[in-house]
Amino acid sequence: MLNVAAYHFTALDDPGGLADRLRQAAAEADLKGTILLAAEGINLFLAGADDAVRGFVDGLRVDPRFAGMQARYSHSAAVPFAQLKVKVKPEIISFRHPAATPLASGERAPAVDPPTLARWLAQGARDDEGRPVVLLDTRNAQEVEHGSFSGALTLPITRFTELPGALAPHREALRGATVVSFCTGGIRCEKAALWMRQDGMDNVLQLEGGILGYFEQVGGLGYEGRCFVFDGRIALDPQLRSLAG
Repeated sequence: MLNVAAYHFTALDDPGGLADRLRQAAAEADLKGTILLAAEGINLFLAGADDAVRGFVDGLRVDPRFAGMQARYSHSAAVPFAQLKVKVKPEIISFRHPAATPLASGERAPAVDPPTLARWLAQGARDDEGRPVVLLDTRNAQEVEHGSFSGALTLPITRFTELPGALAPHREALRGATVVSFCTGGIRCEKAALWMRQDGMDNVLQLEGGILGYFEQVGGLGYEGRCFVFDGRIALDPQLRSLAG
């Protein structure tokens, strides 16, 4: 079975109507998983037959609003979702900082791609200007237990909305570093990076594509353990193989 994780920030004036159309298309393709829609865009995790998953993603990209959507693929022996859920939410990932979206700011937070980050880690966690690189894990404690980047700053949070408060004691120590925020697939670290830069931390980048994108392009360099995923696979190793097969 093929699994896809994708998100895309784009203005949606009728997320409810789009939800109905995508629910029908996903059901007809016999896909399982979750599609979240909001006025700010889409966030999805789906699985099914290879052609069906790729066809669904290609169909989405026909819509100009989703033409630039990046997708992360992995395989599993069985579909790791029990059913199909399509929901309309206030945000595609709850953060409760309305300005922390490219739609509000007019641009994405600056990003570092996986090969560049791997090179920085290989040269002693220093960027190309010689500044120390600090990796900031924006996921919750349950996810971190399965694995994270070696030496990453992890926070004692149970939900993403708690990140601003948990980060506050560390801000002064991060002042002289290049901070790279990361998460599973990119959406949380993108929102976090936008919020931090808006809040005066202009030394923050986001990891493009998150951990899954890093695994896909680089492998496990600098990463210890597995990456927790919110489905029946439990966690993926750097070769994108699951605990559950």
